[in-house]
Amino acid sequence: MLEMVEVAAHPPERFESVLEPEPFEKLAAGIGRARELLDGRTIWNVSSTAKGGGVVELLLPLIGYAKGAGVDARWAVIEGNPEFFKVTKRIHNQLHGFAGDGGALDDEARKTYEDALEANARELVDLVDDNDIVLLHDPQTAGLIGPLKRTGAKVIWRCHIGIDTPDDVARGAWDFLRVDVEQADAYVFSREAFVWEGLDDDKVEIIAPSIDAFNAKNQELEPEQVDAILAAAGIVDDGDGEPTFKRGDGSEARVENQAELFEDSRLTTADKIVLQVSRWDHLKDPEGVIRGFAEHSCHETGAHLIYAGPAVDDVSDDPEGAAVLEDAKKLRAGLDEDARRNVHLICLPLDDAEENAVIVNALQRAADVVVQKSIAEGFGLTVAEAMWKGRPIVATAVGGIQDQVIDGETGVLLEDPEDLDAYGDAVRTLLEDPERAQRLGKAAKLRVRDEFLGARSLLDYLNLVAKLLA
Repeated sequence: MLEMVEVAAHPPERFESVLEPEPFEKLAAGIGRARELLDGRTIWNVSSTAKGGGVVELLLPLIGYAKGAGVDARWAVIEGNPEFFKVTKRIHNQLHGFAGDGGALDDEARKTYEDALEANARELVDLVDDNDIVLLHDPQTAGLIGPLKRTGAKVIWRCHIGIDTPDDVARGAWDFLRVDVEQADAYVFSREAFVWEGLDDDKVEIIAPSIDAFNAKNQELEPEQVDAILAAAGIVDDGDGEPTFKRGDGSEARVENQAELFEDSRLTTADKIVLQVSRWDHLKDPEGVIRGFAEHSCHETGAHLIYAGPAVDDVSDDPEGAAVLEDAKKLRAGLDEDARRNVHLICLPLDDAEENAVIVNALQRAADVVVQKSIAEGFGLTVAEAMWKGRPIVATAVGGIQDQVIDGETGVLLEDPEDLDAYGDAVRTLLEDPERAQRLGKAAKLRVRDEFLGARSLLDYLNLVAKLLA
């Protein structure tokens, strides 16, 4: 059964408080065009999960602002069995150029993939009208393109992942999906380098992901709120104030659920913190994050590392998460005693998506340095989130990270994801030079304001839809 996700409407007019006048005027004009162009039509978004991950972070605000602009925007989540998600995780890894579980994308994988999508397709076809627009997100949904095209609707396939320099592994994943993807009316990629060879250039669109400045993940928090939220989540021992935040509908809420911690010592609000927020995924390199910090940044600075990811049991479309977490726990357990005391692995609760988001928000605001040491990356919205909060960034120059961070101006880019010396030294240098860290953080926030807020994505998608309906 499809899951229909309820998303609250948000007034796009709120962007006036964060945008310069000219971009806001463009947004206001675009909203007027959208109301006229999409009158009587529904925009469907279809994904494989409503919890965790960058796609969810993108969809919640974009759908909310579309609804706030008077557009009938809806979100459906497909159902899949464990074998289906095992195959789609394999595709995900191979699109990044990694073999993943080593399994083949063969006829058996094809059958597993198509069989799981068949029931989803039947349900969607009954819901979608011929004048609707459907956005299908990532490999899990590509097999729905053909059935939905036959309804007469316009179908867009949105690929959030890719590889800077394609290899035979990535091309094999392309070939597996190509028969479905080529049927779409448009293909959207996050950056030019991710566009597959052999696709129709006239159907290709480049739309950079964006963040929402007003949701629980990125809303402004006072310092005492940050401390209180982290204390309520069980992450720090002290913290005055109330652990409150605003939900998307404007109501006030409190942090009630606690994180699961793997640590030998308790953090306080006075500790220096180095933070990475990522799914438990080998491509996010939790082992490299831990080892590089322990060997190069821990002893010299006295800082603590937090690697924070989602509670693995709650992320249905990522069957490898629990194993990656176990590997990280074993690595941490093998560190020398001093380093082990300063490394904290945290599984954040997903019972309440907005609560989870505000805990991440508080973690990012509490961090002295935020890292994203990915081996491969689609775009890496956690980078833009931390930049919006004025945090200094140390990140690898892979995927969309290199579109966000200007080395030496808005953060530090690492050319080689495997170079733990460079990673550790970059973190240590920023911890030891707070004036430089503050300067990078200020420039980072301005770059996100100008390039990576949701207003820009709304206009990009509107322009694409207008082109398809012309």
